[in-house]
Amino acid sequence: MKMANSAGKLLGLVLIILVNHKCYGQLQVGFYKGKCGLVDVEAIVSSTIFNRFIKDPTIVAALVRMHFHDCFVNGCDASILIDGTSTEKTAIPNLSVRGYDIIDAAKAAVEAACPGVVSCADIIAMATRDAIALSGGGRYMVQTGRRDGLVSLAKNVNLPAPSISVSQSIAAFASKGLTTTDMVYLLGGHTVGVAHCSLIKNRLYNFQNTGKPDPTMDLFLAKELRRRCPQNSTTDNTVNLDQNLLSSLVVDNSYYKQILMHKGILQIDQELALDPSTQSTVTYIASGSDFRTQFGQAMVKLGAVQVLTGNQGEIRRSCRATN
Repeated sequence: MKMANSAGKLLGLVLIILVNHKCYGQLQVGFYKGKCGLVDVEAIVSSTIFNRFIKDPTIVAALVRMHFHDCFVNGCDASILIDGTSTEKTAIPNLSVRGYDIIDAAKAAVEAACPGVVSCADIIAMATRDAIALSGGGRYMVQTGRRDGLVSLAKNVNLPAPSISVSQSIAAFASKGLTTTDMVYLLGGHTVGVAHCSLIKNRLYNFQNTGKPDPTMDLFLAKELRRRCPQNSTTDNTVNLDQNLLSSLVVDNSYYKQILMHKGILQIDQELALDPSTQSTVTYIASGSDFRTQFGQAMVKLGAVQVLTGNQGEIRRSCRATN
């Protein structure tokens, strides 16, 4: 009987060890609770983002884009932040990424209160969540526990292009473990932000080498965009991705309403509303009331793509360089 009891206790101990091992290092809400004494690191990041947001609300689009560009290349490991002559920052799709100074500020504030504990990858995720919440997108719970990557190479950057087809986009997102529905919600990040004229001139003047504009674009919008983006201009102006002027800085479902009215700016945006595989989802989101919740859930899934946890990677002292 004693041997049986001892065996049972041993088995229980083994199970506890196995369960703890399985959970160790995995992303979880409140990962940093208790790791910095009474310091609330998420509140520190939130304060930094709030102070920047009230001065410049366009940081929302900047941080959403940075988070996406980071996660789509070798996972959410803050590799996009590393400086260097051939790092991810130097890849053509990332040359217009901004917001690095915001992450630096948040990292500095966190390090001052709790040095060597909070990863840059988590700071990107938290900062993006806070910016989205400030712009009306709802505050979702961010899972933390990411570690920072050790590799950042421009040659690894292979991001979906704005002119990509819906089927190609579905495949790109699927390669990251994201569903078609996730993709439609995540592209809703285009509810804020701008696009450079150079990305849409083909739609305005020579769509698919026809010498004509994209026939799926609203005629009035096409006329306005041609005025904003002259064909032979050397100035690369910008246009709002959400053509509803009242909500171009608000994270809401207006983007979906616009593309249903053929007012999508990027080719992939407009095709979302036309392709049979995504049209019904776009229509549902445009007329629904749960975009903020669903968008938040999609952002949580994006933030979990190929993360480093446990003893993988490192906790950088500076977000701009490996230790």
